[in-house]
Amino acid sequence: MALGACGDETDTAGTGDTTDVSLSAGSTTVPGTTTTLPTPEVSLPGELPTELVVTDIEVGADREAQEGDRVIVNYVGVLTEDGTEFDNSYEKGQPYPVTLGAGSVIQGWEEGLIGIQAGGIRQLDIPAELGYGDQGSGEVIKPGDAISFVIEAVAVVPATTPEDEPTDLDIQPSSGATEILTEDVRPGEGSVIAEGQTLEVHLIAIRGDNAETLDSTWAGGSPVVVQYAREAMTPRGFYEGLAGMKVGGRRVITIPADQGFGEEGNAQISLPPSTDLILVVDLFATY
Repeated sequence: MALGACGDETDTAGTGDTTDVSLSAGSTTVPGTTTTLPTPEVSLPGELPTELVVTDIEVGADREAQEGDRVIVNYVGVLTEDGTEFDNSYEKGQPYPVTLGAGSVIQGWEEGLIGIQAGGIRQLDIPAELGYGDQGSGEVIKPGDAISFVIEAVAVVPATTPEDEPTDLDIQPSSGATEILTEDVRPGEGSVIAEGQTLEVHLIAIRGDNAETLDSTWAGGSPVVVQYAREAMTPRGFYEGLAGMKVGGRRVITIPADQGFGEEGNAQISLPPSTDLILVVDLFATY
């Protein structure tokens, strides 16, 4: 079970990282389904901005984004002067991840996304000095251009560190289990997982027969990305064990060997053949 394999995405506003999770040797989950979404309209201000102007079109709910958090967004960007579009994630069909404070996006985004909540839609009117300054960007954004974005926060994923890994878990060994067992250590109060969604999770893999920890995504700091789809998840017991889980929850899933890695086990995480697998899952966001 390789619990982290990074890739890069690039867009006009900056760069960001996504992480896929593989739950079996040689098997990697796929990104969320690409779907073109309707593009919202950007209302141009009457005057070019001389400072950052933040306008909440819709207010979201739950956690307010802060420095260190990862905000998953859809957006459209235009020139403030005449509305010429230069970038659009809605047409690309995949949301874009931004880690606030990492310096991966323009300063207008760094400042303008602070406080946004999941489901919130916000317009940012950005003067050149907080955008692309005297350099411009690409063929459309010329030096000195002010730019405007409408940005929708699909999810706000709190920052985590290796030190946040739970250490007070009371994991009971499991050998020869005949069915998938789940225990909600913390039930969660957010939305329920739905088929086809992308999940932001931390995982701890534990050997069933002796409750030894085999691997953990907490060591990498940020949660990893998993697509919740039966055909995309290995072992299959992982998919079944997540059913009904809510955002903000922590769940212990006990997976029988025949619904886990079976008679082969998983050498990548030192799971012996015919051994139950226990997963501790923290669910941070769905989208």
